[in-house]
Amino acid sequence: MFKILKNAWAVPDLRKKILIVLALILVFRFGSYIPVPGIDRSQLSTLWINQEGGIGGLFNIITGGALSQVSIFAMSITPYINASIIIQLLTIAIPALERMSKEGEEGRKKLAQYTRYFTIVLALIQAIGLSISFSSAFHDKNFLTYAIVVMSLTAGTAFIMWLGEQMTEYGIGNGTSLIIFAGILAGGSAALQSLVTQTGFFDSLWGKVSFAAVILGVLILIAAIVWVQEAERRIPVQYAKRVVGRKMYGGQSTHIPIKVSLAGVIPIILAMSLMMFPAMIINFAKGGAATGFWGAVAQVCSPSTGAAWYIYVLHCIIYSLLIIGFTYFYTLIVFNPVEVANTLKKNGGFIPGIRAGKPTADYINGVLNRVTLFGAIFIAIVAIIPVVVQALTGIRLGFGGTTILIVVGVALETTKQLESQLVMKHYKGFLD
Repeated sequence: MFKILKNAWAVPDLRKKILIVLALILVFRFGSYIPVPGIDRSQLSTLWINQEGGIGGLFNIITGGALSQVSIFAMSITPYINASIIIQLLTIAIPALERMSKEGEEGRKKLAQYTRYFTIVLALIQAIGLSISFSSAFHDKNFLTYAIVVMSLTAGTAFIMWLGEQMTEYGIGNGTSLIIFAGILAGGSAALQSLVTQTGFFDSLWGKVSFAAVILGVLILIAAIVWVQEAERRIPVQYAKRVVGRKMYGGQSTHIPIKVSLAGVIPIILAMSLMMFPAMIINFAKGGAATGFWGAVAQVCSPSTGAAWYIYVLHCIIYSLLIIGFTYFYTLIVFNPVEVANTLKKNGGFIPGIRAGKPTADYINGVLNRVTLFGAIFIAIVAIIPVVVQALTGIRLGFGGTTILIVVGVALETTKQLESQLVMKHYKGFLD
């Protein structure tokens, strides 16, 4: 990866794109420290967003610490991600949107515009909820203060959305993913410092061993994620020979690559959003940590340090089932075996030993289901590992399985885009 970065830096066009991305990330991080007007900074420690573990800690990881400081970027890019996923799912359910998605560049531009509008709507709703939960830290509890806070948070999300689009258009990689990537890495030092404190690294030999064991486990987890992200099942395909005029076409062998992690991190983001939503609503309504029945519901959705063992068990079961379900659901959206089988049939292709048409579609679907099951179970295990570690040892990892998956996935995807750009530029020495 470092060699690729070095080679890319030597190409003027790629160096310019890299600098643009770095400059926009710097703007994003600078905005994360601009406070929302009307908030009493001395009261921030009393808010639920700064309580150890639970929903507040998870939100802070995703926003890069901007939420705990109640900055204008406190909601980060999450409304845009949710809007993008919802619009993408609606293209399957609504025929008009499905037709629009197949209209080429013009259709994609319209869908992108709808996504922007929907992002503002979601951001406005979330900003209203946050302003209500932050009201205990307001200087003056009046309509003007609420309006300023809501507009500041909504405008911050709209600006981050614009930053992400600029990164995608003028830089390298997906701008939205890079913003999340930068936010997570920004909290890396704080997470490492928290881990040192919790394990008692400077207090005893056992503390040093515990710290080293956690770091080793994280490295092994990263290696496993890279292996699964790059793994694929290749279905062999043979093309029949055809004579057109005096020329012969076909006859070559190729394959259909089916990635083990075809859905990427989308299922875990969907599951995480669905798990966080009830806890977020409960915290908004109660203005802090709820107790009783609703407190138990919030704990199941997002366990905090010291929760009962059955809370962790319920959380892991529900979270895993949601991830597996969303993995299958999203895989069926991005990969249609029937369309692949029809395309093969039209081009004279066939899978050896399998008849063309419906038998080919059924065979591909069977392979897809088996591969997807392995990928879904792996993602679920990665997601619940930090929860299990917290339940067994009491150590709360500042970097969860979700964040590690996102960081590794974005790094791999950006590296691949750099590779493709270098190949297009015919960079001499790239393959040496």
